[in-house]
Amino acid sequence: MATLASSMSSLRGSKIRKWQGCSKQVRQQRARLYIIWRCTVLLLCWHD
Repeated sequence: MATLASSMSSLRGSKIRKWQGCSKQVRQQRARLYIIWRCTVLLLCWHD
């Protein structure tokens, strides 16, 4: 039973690490999209 509990806790830890990696990628993607959006707005409003 001890091995089952340890394998479950390691599985849970890997899921958390995987989610944190995905979360980091999503945050980076949102940052890139924000920068692109801001540059586009600045270029469009440049002539005004």
